[in-house]
Amino acid sequence: MGGESTTRTAPHSGGTSTGPAGGRIGQRLSGVGIALGLVMFLGGFAWGAVLYRPYTVPTSSMSPTIAAGDRVLAQRVDGDEIRRGDVVVFTDKSWVTNAEVVKRVVAVGGDTVSCCTSGKLTVNGKQIDEPYLPEGSLAEITNFPTVTVPAGRLFLLGDERQGSLDSTAHLTDAAKGTVARTAVQARVDAVVWPMNGMLKRPTGFEALGALSSPGPLRLVFALIVVGAVLVLGGGAYGPFAKLFSRSSRVRTEPVGAR
Repeated sequence: MGGESTTRTAPHSGGTSTGPAGGRIGQRLSGVGIALGLVMFLGGFAWGAVLYRPYTVPTSSMSPTIAAGDRVLAQRVDGDEIRRGDVVVFTDKSWVTNAEVVKRVVAVGGDTVSCCTSGKLTVNGKQIDEPYLPEGSLAEITNFPTVTVPAGRLFLLGDERQGSLDSTAHLTDAAKGTVARTAVQARVDAVVWPMNGMLKRPTGFEALGALSSPGPLRLVFALIVVGAVLVLGGGAYGPFAKLFSRSSRVRTEPVGAR
């Protein structure tokens, strides 16, 4: 009566429940998110390590596409996959002993290449637009006679044509400055330090044939980023759930004296 009080108590479920159903579902989803995120994150790194190799470019011969000291990621590919316009990493002892070289492929086996017509590189009689060259420069600074590239070989130039030790510096060799396709180790996809991103497609060579298809580097990065977000998001669920747990529980509270 006068001194009595009543209380509201939380409903029981046989003593087996450890929290609201929504909380249990959230914990399970959090665990699934963390597990999936780890698979994506580690899988992305593993995939990237299998497909790509990092290189540091020591010279400015590929400037402005790649500056001296830039860190690039290059996809491991077979030399037969290389197309005109690709930037490749290769080794050739007749060029540099025991060192990797980075240059751009401008002609492949069977092509005739020369410089220059109206200041432009000419391949198979077609003038090539090269927007990747330094601003205001002309291809004709590497003026050279017509070369017919032997089968199975590549003709390579630096984007910074002046002073680049490329095919034009080896024209007197027996191979006329060309490099065997088998010497290619990888194709450069992106500059990652500084983070300049993916190399632009060399569309000036499209009239001569198909260009190389982009590698899966964007997908690799997407897997790593999404995986990291899932792991961090799943890990953050517990602390946030505890923060708001009081408002989601049915608590015992006095109704008042009568």
